Amino acid sequence: MLGPIDPLYSLTGFFVGLLVGQTGMGGGAMMTPLLILLFGVHPATAVGTDLLYASATKTVGTLVHGLNHTVRWRIVALLAMGSVPATALTLLVMSKFDPSGTIASGIIASVLGVLLLLTSLSLFFRRQFLTFAGTKLLAIQPRQTTLLTVTTGAALGVLVTISSVGAGALGVTALLLLYPRLPMAIIVGSDIAHAVPLTLVAGVGHWFLGSVDWPLLASLLTGSVPGIILGSYISAHVPDAVLRPILATTLMVVGGRLIL
Repeated sequence: MLGPIDPLYSLTGFFVGLLVGQTGMGGGAMMTPLLILLFGVHPATAVGTDLLYASATKTVGTLVHGLNHTVRWRIVALLAMGSVPATALTLLVMSKFDPSGTIASGIIASVLGVLLLLTSLSLFFRRQFLTFAGTKLLAIQPRQTTLLTVTTGAALGVLVTISSVGAGALGVTALLLLYPRLPMAIIVGSDIAHAVPLTLVAGVGHWFLGSVDWPLLASLLTGSVPGIILGSYISAHVPDAVLRPILATTLMVVGGRLIL
């Protein structure tokens, strides 16, 4: 029995779904800190629940992108070659500690806060960073790009397993650097498709560690599905130049709050 749906959690899911539908990112970066700061959910439980939440929502996104042929499956496979083993190894290390303990809680909250600040910076300064590094990365050989893609997947596996943050904004920024010639739609679609196995493996691992709240998950999904649909519809009417600074500023404030 999952228990009754909590309308307050569903409303939170709707809000985050609305944001994801409009920007394509912000799911983990917003959901986990909201659960921790607003509802007092334990950091380990917030991360574990959000990982399965992300897996469910991004599966829908992957189906849409797959039908639109905006997924480069080779890139997804290379990322997964790094992320899945790294996720499994991170979960193994986490299993040696008590995820509900005070020390583990503090580590998760601190890592989450730092990643939110990095995500915020990647949103604020993505164009400048890509301009600075893009010309140098164009000279990288295909074999090196393959190795860097696998390495990127491994880094995302560790970060996302610990904090549930990084698969969106940080993943997209990394892919833009590695594959500057690809259209943005394929970059986003490939990143979303890779997030499915990553968050699923990490979420199942957290489930075995006892850090998933199933009634909470059901309540969040109940609100997020209509939120994503509505957000996707109105995204064409709200300029990205307006949404991106708002999201980046919010993440910076929340990240600072978690660290301090």
